Amino acid sequence: MSEVARRRMYIAFGLAIASDIPLPELLPYTGGGDPDLTIELADVQGEIREGKYEAERDRVRFRVPNAAAFCVERGTRILVAPDAGADRGEIRQYLLGTCMGAALLQRNILPLHGSAIVIGGKAYAFVGDSGAGKSTLASIFVSRGCSLLSDDVIAVTLDPREGLPYVVPSYPQQKLWQESLDHLGMDAERYRPLIGRETKFAIPVSGYCSEPLPLAGLYELRKEERGDVRLERIPRLEKLATAFLHTFRRNLLYRSGLLEWHFSTTAAIVSCMDMHRIVRPLSGFTGNDLASLVLSTIQEEDVKEDERPEADHRPAGRSG
Repeated sequence: MSEVARRRMYIAFGLAIASDIPLPELLPYTGGGDPDLTIELADVQGEIREGKYEAERDRVRFRVPNAAAFCVERGTRILVAPDAGADRGEIRQYLLGTCMGAALLQRNILPLHGSAIVIGGKAYAFVGDSGAGKSTLASIFVSRGCSLLSDDVIAVTLDPREGLPYVVPSYPQQKLWQESLDHLGMDAERYRPLIGRETKFAIPVSGYCSEPLPLAGLYELRKEERGDVRLERIPRLEKLATAFLHTFRRNLLYRSGLLEWHFSTTAAIVSCMDMHRIVRPLSGFTGNDLASLVLSTIQEEDVKEDERPEADHRPAGRSG
């Protein structure tokens, strides 16, 4: 039996993944063929300086104290050297977070920092800084019957035939803070706390979509001191800056020589969809109000789209 055959096989972000490390968060891969990405136990400890990202074209290296050293190469291989006694849960967090974000960038797939859900057969992305409420809002949509596509890292790719953006599903799990669980009526004792964040938990999701879907809209969540909830359209000139700001591990773009690719890719993506900003107060639970506001906005835009002349429905750049 070959080395790869002994590894566990999973599917995430549209990639067949063969891993030396069990990844219970991911769905099993049952297809055939060679893996797109391998996660291998290897001795890379001596190559990487602690507390520093080392990035170049097709390779990213970093070390997490008391956890592991990691090396991501060409979007096809992740090397892991665990520390003695390291918690495997913490190692998995970095594998499915920073390492996966780096691998997606190396494969020219745009990773956004946020959550993506399905509304009316289309994908909608919610991006924002840590604590802005992305996962909480997505969880509210799931509780209302929508499906989750991705949480934390949103993989966006352009369809080569139509040039339209699609969200590729990740895996059926969310990360929610204790405060969000309390507001949503969920018992924290049922879930596994994330390493280093005792008040943030890994939440399995049953309402999960495993098929890529067109990205129809992006919503940026922001917190401000003002006490009202409001929604505003992001001006055209701010779209690119917003996409850059919420690119997952965007600090790797400079060192990996990907800035030109990122600019052209995000320009193509933001030109195909509406982008909005949702502003919420610093305190208080506004998740249900935000979800209702988003739904009403999407419904209004769908009505406007239906009322447009048939010729206007054709995707940009297509003829005939």
